[in-house]
Amino acid sequence: RELADKFNTLQMGMVSSERILNLLDQEEQVVHGGKIAPEQVSGEIEFRNVWFHYGTTDSDENPNWILQGISFHIRPGETVAIVGPTGAGKTSIVGVLNRFYEIQKGEILLDGININQYDLSTLRRHIGMVMQDVFLFSDTIANNISLKNPDISMEKMSASAHAIGANTFIQKLPGKFNFVVQERGTLLSTGQRQLLSFVRAHVYNTPVLILDEATSSVDPETEEMITRATRQVTQRRTSIVIAHRLATIQGADRIIVLQEGRIIESGSHPELMNKDGLYKRLVEIQFQKSTRA
Repeated sequence: RELADKFNTLQMGMVSSERILNLLDQEEQVVHGGKIAPEQVSGEIEFRNVWFHYGTTDSDENPNWILQGISFHIRPGETVAIVGPTGAGKTSIVGVLNRFYEIQKGEILLDGININQYDLSTLRRHIGMVMQDVFLFSDTIANNISLKNPDISMEKMSASAHAIGANTFIQKLPGKFNFVVQERGTLLSTGQRQLLSFVRAHVYNTPVLILDEATSSVDPETEEMITRATRQVTQRRTSIVIAHRLATIQGADRIIVLQEGRIIESGSHPELMNKDGLYKRLVEIQFQKSTRA
């Protein structure tokens, strides 16, 4: 029995090693050619006729375009929400803005400069992200917030936690900011992990902030806390908010509605509600579901 157990362990190790080696063998698709590395940016973002699909133009003769001729402009400090059905291309916009993937056609500009001209690490340093699936390391609360950046003091973390509303539960933890969470934060609730990601974004204070489905997997009470945190963390920053729960983005300066990779509507919440379009139908569907619940 012991030999059988060892054999199973060896097999699982071989499978894991194969996955790691396949990852290491993958060729980098993002070109690191840019050299512009400004200390600060204002956060002006512009998409000009952007077309994108997953793959390479050499290998795909008839590509399945995820983004098709996307064009929009975000002023510094403006909050823009992007909504639409699943598969509309919302998260792909985030991916190409961070240059996780290369676009095939068009241009993406940050402060009027093509993002390909920026040093890649500098570009990403100016863009903060709060994702739906928050990753926390097996480390202290403080190190998970600061990511062991020596320039971020405990006082700054405490002030950000208080501003976001996370200080209440942190002060109740054994050791407070020195409390050690397990891998992926399994000792914390979903809402607590999400609030910590907001504190992290607040501490780093990047000029551009992306919130990608930050309230999609929490209960209504926690959603209200995160909605307040969203208002706090997006102040005076260029913010792109992607959300399925449309009640959380009604205060956005502008709402862009995507469908099948194209922009079909754009405007404020009241403006879009006065149109008999997709946004109004999505709001009505969610309202009916919440009423039945």
